[in-house]
Amino acid sequence: MLDQVHDYIQEHALFDPATDTVLVAVSGGLDSVVLLDVLHRLGVRLAVAHCHFGLRGEEADDDEQFVRKLAKQYEVPFHAEFFQTKAFAEREGISTQMAARLLRYQWFEQVRQQHGYAVVATAHHRRDQAETMLLNLTHGTGLAGLHGIQAKNGYIVRPLLGLGRDDLYDYLVENRLIWREDASNDSPVYQRNRLRLEVLPVLRDINPNLDNTLAATAERVGGAEEIVRRYVADTAAQARRDAPEPPAGDSQAVYFNIATLQNTAATALVLHELLRPFGFSWAVSKEIVASFSGLSGKQFDSPTHRLVKDRTQLVITSRRLAQYGTFQLAQGQGDLLADGLRLRATEHPGAGYEVPRSRSTAALDADKLQFPLTLRRWREGDWFMPLGMRGKKHLSDFLIDQKVPLNLKDDVRVLTSADGKICWVVGFRVDDRFKVTDETERVLAVQRL
Repeated sequence: MLDQVHDYIQEHALFDPATDTVLVAVSGGLDSVVLLDVLHRLGVRLAVAHCHFGLRGEEADDDEQFVRKLAKQYEVPFHAEFFQTKAFAEREGISTQMAARLLRYQWFEQVRQQHGYAVVATAHHRRDQAETMLLNLTHGTGLAGLHGIQAKNGYIVRPLLGLGRDDLYDYLVENRLIWREDASNDSPVYQRNRLRLEVLPVLRDINPNLDNTLAATAERVGGAEEIVRRYVADTAAQARRDAPEPPAGDSQAVYFNIATLQNTAATALVLHELLRPFGFSWAVSKEIVASFSGLSGKQFDSPTHRLVKDRTQLVITSRRLAQYGTFQLAQGQGDLLADGLRLRATEHPGAGYEVPRSRSTAALDADKLQFPLTLRRWREGDWFMPLGMRGKKHLSDFLIDQKVPLNLKDDVRVLTSADGKICWVVGFRVDDRFKVTDETERVLAVQRL
C-alpha cells in the first residue's frame, strides 16, 4: 500500500515527499491513524493537527490525549484547537457537522500559514468519495458536488483517495496500529451515517463495484468542471476589472461589476460557480441575480462570507469565525497570525529594558507567564487588573470606560496566560500582575503589527 500511496501522490502532484512538510489532520480514528503512519513510513516530514469540537465530553478529551501521544510517538509537532461548535452552528443556522467543517478548515489553513507547512493532508478515501457524491446529489448540486472530493483542492490534499476502506483496515491490522472509534459514526442522527449504513449497502447490492464506478464518474465530471472553471475565471477577472475602485486601504473585500455578470451566458450558473469559494448556495445565487435590478444595500450571508448588492457592484467580505476558536503562542514562537491580527513576540533582558509607551506593544514579565499564551476574543465575565490598579475590573466596564463603540467591541482580543489569567487586553492595557518591574529578569514584548 505504501507504493500505491506514493504513486498517487506523484500522479496528482499533491506535494513533494522529499522536501515538503505536511500538516496531517488526525482525529484518532482508523483512517487518520493510517494516513499518519503511511506518510511517516514514506519518509515525509510531518506535523499533526487535532480538532476538539466540544461535542462529546470526556470521549473527545481522551481523543485529544490519544492524538497528542501519537504525535509524540512519531516525534512530530502537535497542534490542537478547541471550538465552540454548537454556538457557531446555532448562530449561523447550520448543522453541527457543517459548522465543524467550516471551523476546522479555517484553522488548518491558519496553522499551515503560521508554521510554513506546504499542505494539509486529510484521510478521505474512496468510500468517502462515494458518500459525498450521493449526499450532494440528494441535496441538489452542481458540477462541483458531482465530482465529490478532489485529490487536491488548494492546500488540502487527500493521499488516500485512491484506496478503499478495506485497504486501510487491512493495513491497520497488518501493522498492529491502535486507533479510537468515534461512537458518533454509528449515530443515525447524521445524514452521512444514514447514507453509509442504510442506503449504500443497497446500492452495492445492485453494483458491487459502486465505489469504483462513482470514482470514475467523478473523474469525468471533474474534466467538465475544468472547462466551466476557466470560463468563470475569465468572467470573474473581467467583472473585477470593471468594478469601481474600492475605498483606499480596503484590501480584504472582493468587488464584482453587476453589468459584466449580466452579460454572461447562464448568469445564475456562472455566478454560482463564481461565488462557490465564498460558500454561497445555488438558491442564494439565484436570489442575488434577482436583486440586480432592485434597490442598493440588499445583503446575503453564507456561513463564511457576506455579500452586499451596492449600486452597480457586488461587495464580498469575510465573516469572522475566530470568535469560536482560540489561537496559541508557544514559548519561543515569534509570530502569531489570527483572523487578520498579527502579533510578534520578542524576548529581552530585564536589566535596562525601557517599557514602550505605545498601546500596540505589551511588555510582560516572562517569568510570570505560563505558556502557551492564548489569544481569543473577550467574553462576558472576563476581568483583569488594569496596569496601575490593585483591584480587578470587569472587561465590559473597562471597554465602556475606554469609550469603545458598540460595533467594535466584538473585535477586542485578550492575551491570556495558560492559567487563564488575562495578561493583556490587546491594544489597550497590560494586566498589573504581569507588568515589568525592577526585579524582572526577562521581558516578553508582544507587539501588534
